[in-house]
Amino acid sequence: MQDHRDRLPPARRAKAAGRLRSAIGHDLGVDLGTANTLIFLKGRGVVLAQPSYVAIDTREGALIGAGEEAREMLGRTPPNIEVIRPLQQGVINDLDAAQAMLREFILRAHHRRRRVKPRVVICVPSGVSMIERRAVEEAVLSAGARHVQIVSEPLAAAIGAGLPVDEPRGSMIVDVGGGTTEVAVLVLGSILASTSLRVAGDSIDAAIVNWIRKQHAVLIGDRTAEKIKTQAGSAWPGVRDLNADIVGRDLTTGRPKRIHLTPDEIREAVAEPIDDICDATMGVFDRLPPEIVRDIAKHGIVLTGGGALLAGLDRRLARDVGVKVHVDNEPLTCVARGAGRLLDRLSDLPEKEHPRYRR
Repeated sequence: MQDHRDRLPPARRAKAAGRLRSAIGHDLGVDLGTANTLIFLKGRGVVLAQPSYVAIDTREGALIGAGEEAREMLGRTPPNIEVIRPLQQGVINDLDAAQAMLREFILRAHHRRRRVKPRVVICVPSGVSMIERRAVEEAVLSAGARHVQIVSEPLAAAIGAGLPVDEPRGSMIVDVGGGTTEVAVLVLGSILASTSLRVAGDSIDAAIVNWIRKQHAVLIGDRTAEKIKTQAGSAWPGVRDLNADIVGRDLTTGRPKRIHLTPDEIREAVAEPIDDICDATMGVFDRLPPEIVRDIAKHGIVLTGGGALLAGLDRRLARDVGVKVHVDNEPLTCVARGAGRLLDRLSDLPEKEHPRYRR
């Protein structure tokens, strides 16, 4: 039977098609990270990069803020407003908060057009369970998506970094995010060997907090620890010789106390999680065929994620593993860009073949 739209004049058909595209919305690639959420809008690139925080009014159940505005409220809210990080160590630990955050971010990406129903490619750590994957799927569908495709973070990171993952050549990626470090070797479009370590940027922040508490009997907050890491932290001597002067609470007197940290002290503070990341990377080599090891020795390892910005991490990793390490030019957006490129493959699949993702 002929569609009634076929009988419309060309101008009206084009207008109707435009309304349909507006209602459906552009496809999205989402890097749902523990520390930050990034959204890639098909045809435009990365259009949103926000901290993974939401502020909720517990009396009304209403969303007060999301992203940077919610993070700025941390530790400064009245009793009825709670600031929540919906993800911990790469997985959703508060489904309602994750749904509210994703809904708000998708609205921002589509300029607050509430009728949009995009298709979404979303990335998760390679080590998550099926229950955790279903939680991510439910969060995205409840946030307004009409179709969800879940992909592994290291695969998206490798694609975003431009590695030849579809070729018969081993490619190695180390993605250091906020909650997890993903180490993977890819060949012919599949992950040959991988590990998902729940030690990453947040663990480095926590290590700084704990070291200062033990060595100086001073308590600092996570935000202060993050500033120390990003502004003065390093994993290799000589790459960033900056001191850090900070103020915390003296655990003996309860009063404010200023302390001075040298570059060597900061490296000592972050040593344990850095050791864990290097050990996890070396452990993957034990599961690789010799030919793949030769490929990696020839072409090197690509380092992505926010943790790649820690000064000297590439040098430390190269020394421990014995393979050259390259830092991606835009490590923070690598996973989101990879998810965006996977949207082209999603477009080739008939939506009717994925009924369980539709609403």
